[in-house]
Amino acid sequence: MSVCMIGWSHSQFGRLPEDDVESLVTRVARGALQDAGIAADDVDEIVVGHFNAGLSNQDFSASLPMEIDPVLRFKPASRVENACATGSTAILHGGRAIEAGKARHVLVVGVEKMTHLSSAEVGPILLKALHEPEQANAGDMGFGGVFARVAKRYFQVHGDQSEAIARIAAKNHANGARNPYAHVQKDLGYEFCRFESEKNPMIEAPLKRTDCSMITDGAAAVVLTDEETARGAAKAVRIRASNLVSDRLPLAERDILAFEGPAEAWRRTLKDANLGLNDLDFVETHDCFTIAELMEYEAMGLTPKGRGAEAILEGWTHRDGKLPVNPSGGLKAKGHPIGATGVSMHVMTAMQLTGAAGDMQLDNPQLAGIFNMGGMAVANYCAILEPVR
Repeated sequence: MSVCMIGWSHSQFGRLPEDDVESLVTRVARGALQDAGIAADDVDEIVVGHFNAGLSNQDFSASLPMEIDPVLRFKPASRVENACATGSTAILHGGRAIEAGKARHVLVVGVEKMTHLSSAEVGPILLKALHEPEQANAGDMGFGGVFARVAKRYFQVHGDQSEAIARIAAKNHANGARNPYAHVQKDLGYEFCRFESEKNPMIEAPLKRTDCSMITDGAAAVVLTDEETARGAAKAVRIRASNLVSDRLPLAERDILAFEGPAEAWRRTLKDANLGLNDLDFVETHDCFTIAELMEYEAMGLTPKGRGAEAILEGWTHRDGKLPVNPSGGLKAKGHPIGATGVSMHVMTAMQLTGAAGDMQLDNPQLAGIFNMGGMAVANYCAILEPVR
């Protein structure tokens, strides 16, 4: 049984000082039900993706969507956490209720409230997604420092890729300038992204500020249903295949440059969908740091290992390239509110596949890939989406 999306809603991403976790959740939950054209009483189950880990005092958030309508009381609601893959994992679990025949409509919400804290406060919280014995050696820059060391090692093995990662940043900011939901809606240009400056300082070499996704507030929601029900909806997008591939937590036990978890997630999902990468019209991928997007080109099979730079330098992943990557602006420009990110990727993809992406819209896409990653390639979610005709 295929799981389909028939409604969705997306908040503005950015600094939202007037919002808390509850207001973000209820806004997108209400919006998704309205977009799907169903009543609250039609919802059979609720799944909330919320990383938190100390970002908010509202840790128990599963039942917050019930605040939009008292009829939701006593329906099953649960919270999912899977590091930065929290939102996609929530969709996966909601879909399993559909597949098992336990629910006809599942409301899935992803949320995070982050900007009320300083970078110095957020960093140690996000490092909880690392293996605890390795957290103490992560340094003062949080995951920025961890990915900087991965980039440094990649450069040592495959050569200096500073131009490539700067062009990834510039591409995603150019795309983000078209996205009205994005945290940063400005085309920063290659020169700004390439060179260190007062406004683009080095975070930890070789990563500058423009190589790092931002601390962001936001939420997104989708309504899931079975394909038979979806065919009667005003619009519908099918999840043709999806997989969650999880790896060991300790970095010391893995060759991180191999990106084995992401590669396996892509391999399984393309196989399940009976497709090749060349069949896809675009991809939304997890560019938490520009080096991650570069390595994900290799993991998805766009280039051989060590040659990810070719994809961006040859223009393959631009809007007009052979495989546009992150036409939404990605995490880099759109923002990365941890628990909301995976759900947001599904919403942005569904908008493209239904021709409703506005200035972001590509030319009639029919097949799209999503890759959402939690931790350092530990939780690896991949999905293929297509419109229901």
